[in-house]
Amino acid sequence: MFIQPIYNILLLPNVTYFFKKDFFEDRDSELKTDTELLFVMLKNETDSDGFKAGDFYPIGVSARVENISDEDVIQIRTLDRVEILDPVIEDGDVRASFVVRPCVEDMPEEEQQNVFAALRADLLRFVQGYQWGLWARGYILQRKNVNDMASSLSEYLNLTVEEKYRILAADSVRERYDLISRAIREFMEIAKVSSEAQEAQKDDQEQLYREAALKKQINYLQKELDDMHPENISDVRKFEKKIAESGMNSEARKEAEKVLNRMRQEGKESHEYGLLYDYLDFVTSLSWKAPTYTPIDLKRAQEILDEDHYGLKKVKERIIQQLAVMALNRKQYGSILLFVGAPGTGKTSIGQSIARALGRRYARISLGGIRDEAEIRGHRRTYIGAMPGRIMEAMKRSGASNPVMVLDEVDKLAKDYGGDPASALLEVLDPEQNSTFTDHYMNVPYDLSNVLFVCTANTTDTIPEPLLNRMEVISFPGYTAVEKYHIAKKHLIPKAQEATGIRKNMLKITDGALRQIIDEYTMESGVRDLKKCIETICRSAAVELVKATENPSETENGAVPVRALSITRSNLTDYLGRSQIHAERRLSRKIPGVVTGLAWTSAGGAILFIETKLTEGKGKVQITGQLGDVMKESVQIALTLVRSMYPKECKVLEDHDLHIHVPAGAVPKDGPSAGVTLTTALASLVTGRAVDTDIAMTGEVSLRGGVMPIGGLPEKLMAAQRAGIKRVFIPKENMEDLEDVADEVKEKLTIIPVKEVTEILRETLKS
Repeated sequence: MFIQPIYNILLLPNVTYFFKKDFFEDRDSELKTDTELLFVMLKNETDSDGFKAGDFYPIGVSARVENISDEDVIQIRTLDRVEILDPVIEDGDVRASFVVRPCVEDMPEEEQQNVFAALRADLLRFVQGYQWGLWARGYILQRKNVNDMASSLSEYLNLTVEEKYRILAADSVRERYDLISRAIREFMEIAKVSSEAQEAQKDDQEQLYREAALKKQINYLQKELDDMHPENISDVRKFEKKIAESGMNSEARKEAEKVLNRMRQEGKESHEYGLLYDYLDFVTSLSWKAPTYTPIDLKRAQEILDEDHYGLKKVKERIIQQLAVMALNRKQYGSILLFVGAPGTGKTSIGQSIARALGRRYARISLGGIRDEAEIRGHRRTYIGAMPGRIMEAMKRSGASNPVMVLDEVDKLAKDYGGDPASALLEVLDPEQNSTFTDHYMNVPYDLSNVLFVCTANTTDTIPEPLLNRMEVISFPGYTAVEKYHIAKKHLIPKAQEATGIRKNMLKITDGALRQIIDEYTMESGVRDLKKCIETICRSAAVELVKATENPSETENGAVPVRALSITRSNLTDYLGRSQIHAERRLSRKIPGVVTGLAWTSAGGAILFIETKLTEGKGKVQITGQLGDVMKESVQIALTLVRSMYPKECKVLEDHDLHIHVPAGAVPKDGPSAGVTLTTALASLVTGRAVDTDIAMTGEVSLRGGVMPIGGLPEKLMAAQRAGIKRVFIPKENMEDLEDVADEVKEKLTIIPVKEVTEILRETLKS
């Protein structure tokens, strides 16, 4: 059977069509009277050499040639609607099988005639007001039915190819007549609007027809303008395209189209237009499409981690384990990592290294001080100044659906009348919930399950238990002096020189000067202060280098020919001045009642002197040094223990006042690790036996005299080593934590595990 593709023609059964012979191109010789053929509709106008099976709509019309005139006009009568099966295209010719698709006769013949009569009457009244009305009247009267009417007027109707196909594809006769009636009436309304001669509509239905006609005309004209000037495309068309290409889920697409329709109706003059624009701009800027899997190269990941960070062996091992699990599962999987440690130890920057190792985008959110739940979940759009939450804002910035997202300072989240942001984070971090995370501003679910979340904190004490349970704590113990030295040589000095424009051969910081900076100008666990010192040296050096250049404009290629500067121990103070840091060192002489303890701070470890003194009095106990409730309770426990162990020696407390002081009174101190130090200091005081100054200790004590485990052991031991301590008593239950302590620190300390406080007293109060 002869198959002819056609474009932009309204096909209907039982209608007579007239075609020029050249319409059928080179195949007109095949057409003869009674030749049967099949019309199929093209979705887009396409050159016959480029046909594909997907270019055709699945429903067409069978037809028969009734007459071929001498004027090369072919009269064709359509017969039935047919369903095209298995189209095959060879050399531009289309072959296919088909079956007749019967119509659903759900409209009586009498009613069909009534619809036709009403349409014809409306058209006749419509054409009366025009000069061409007499000709049009005769043309209209020649039509025999609704199909014939629609076909003859199709070139005047503002119907798209999709709308024309929809009329053909309607199985129901009633539905088809309704579509035709609407199209013809819209055509009349458009003509009335164009002539600006119509009167006010008399009923709601006519008003709807007019509104639909206006919108369609505007959309049509706007589309024409956009096609002519793509650089000035309208906001509505722009967002239509963005929504279509975004890959949104069905719920998000429905909400976006709803807002777009409202934006179209409101118009640019509406005060809500800007809010609607901002919403659509945000949701269409997000990456909605599921990420394609990228193989994970563990060897390359290890190289990147080693390249970016010195040391941190256990941290890197845990990260590699996480990446290996992801590689086996071929998707995001595993615990949420929580990096805990002092400032400047590389918690945040290692997140960037993970992103680089995975080849993913990187996003960072600082949570410090956030006290409003809306900062996480977003504001509802009904509020003035509504904005999306920080999570979704970071997703927009990253431009990907699977970034590595660092949630910085989760331990500094606050809570007030604005809600609990820590609770809001539960949904973000919980793998069972975050696949349908709903930001209040967006009001549609977004899949966060492909995001690799990495959290950082200085301490876990302030993190709510439900949130902490969803994360795996990985400790950053801080850096030893040797590690700081290598970090400075490998990372800090090259970066500081690059930032200040100093070439490598212009400035040299000797090893001795670098070690002096580490020992005398910094006392933190991290390397931030070290970084600041190196940057200060580079800035000062930059001043000298510029001053030493007499004619910089005459130098070749802008090079500055000056001698290289060398920073040594002898001239270090010229660049950094005198050290403003007075690191605690062990006592120069031993005194009864004074013992060295170890403490953990947010900046790392520190040594802590417990000082006790007896004065004439009546048994009063005075505590100074801004001790918190926990340490005050430790004082009471220690005092009770000493009274029970040294009853004779403690009689002196009856007619003397006891003063307990922890130096640096401007700094608040609290924590459950000073119990053994307080007990030893009090025992030393009442017995008159001094404790060696090279001894330090840490551990909480129970009323039974047991030494209980503590936290922050690596940081405390590093502080002891920096202060020149030789022997350290630690709780026996903390022995496993020694795995996290650097070998350099352990080699310089004699670490003595104890289970009872009496073991410490026997060793320290021998004399």
